[in-house]
Amino acid sequence: MGSDRPVLHWFARFSLLRRGPAARYGMAVLTFASALLLRRLVDNTLPPGFPYLTFFPAVILTTFIAGRGPGVVTAVLSGLAAWYFYIPPFDSFALDGAVALALVFYAVVVAVDIALIHGMQVALDRLQEERRRTASLLEAQTTMFHELQHRVANNMQFVSSLLDLQRRSVARSPDGAMAALEEAGRRLDTMARVHRRLHDPRSGDEFGSHVEALCRDMLAAAGVPGVACRVAVRAAPQSPERVLALAMLIVEALTNSLKHAFAGRGGGTVTIELNPVPDQPGQLHLLVMDDGIGLPDGFDVQRLPSLGWKIIQSLAAQLSGDLSHGPADGSGTRIDLRFPA
Repeated sequence: MGSDRPVLHWFARFSLLRRGPAARYGMAVLTFASALLLRRLVDNTLPPGFPYLTFFPAVILTTFIAGRGPGVVTAVLSGLAAWYFYIPPFDSFALDGAVALALVFYAVVVAVDIALIHGMQVALDRLQEERRRTASLLEAQTTMFHELQHRVANNMQFVSSLLDLQRRSVARSPDGAMAALEEAGRRLDTMARVHRRLHDPRSGDEFGSHVEALCRDMLAAAGVPGVACRVAVRAAPQSPERVLALAMLIVEALTNSLKHAFAGRGGGTVTIELNPVPDQPGQLHLLVMDDGIGLPDGFDVQRLPSLGWKIIQSLAAQLSGDLSHGPADGSGTRIDLRFPA
């Protein structure tokens, strides 16, 4: 592909195809006039029988630089001039069989020349467009590859942090090692489901629908009867990394509610809301609230040894958010997170 670049550069340098009609058709008239003047200058040195000698190059040059239309104009003017001045009887437009044959020959030759050059120009334009498109696709592919590497690195870091938290919980209670490994496996499986849900092209780009689907998956996996999930999402983070972190935080908060909020009860409702913060552009407010049994008196969440709560805190820090936790209105608990989009 590199061998045609000098031709492309030369063509782009001298071409008038991107100019207005005045420049292009002005060149057609100027080229014809130059060809006619040159033909007159060499007329005495040429043997008879070469009426189109200087006009063929004029047609080719005009078509190549100015395009098909100006090439046709140069061809017509050149044909008329050759007919009038250089085809016997001279200085007339007399027509007989021999003259007609000469004119047909000229017309066929210039038509082929113009058609070939125009086809070459179209092919060059398509080649340039294909190169621009290929360069754009390559740039997009490179960007997507770097983005993929970045996401994989972030996910591996998250998994490493998750396993480190799980290891600390095992260190405090070695007897629960098997349960800790099972819990870590469940969390990694949940993380994989979140990834598939968020990055499946068939699932669309609506974050609210993703949250609803995740809630359905979590309710089905938990097997807690009578629990419903109400989702109201009116905003979303602006980057895929923040979308993933927020989705994981919602999953952890929902898991905590399903494990602890409805013990000994016949069911209830978990509410998940995500809204822009009024009068604070670029800020979002997440609310995860249940109507379960609530928090016991004197409960201090900061002293809670729960791995799920530590993960929620870590994800909130990743989102640069302000996290709070407390009783809901009436009964139940609530988690509030205010963070930049």
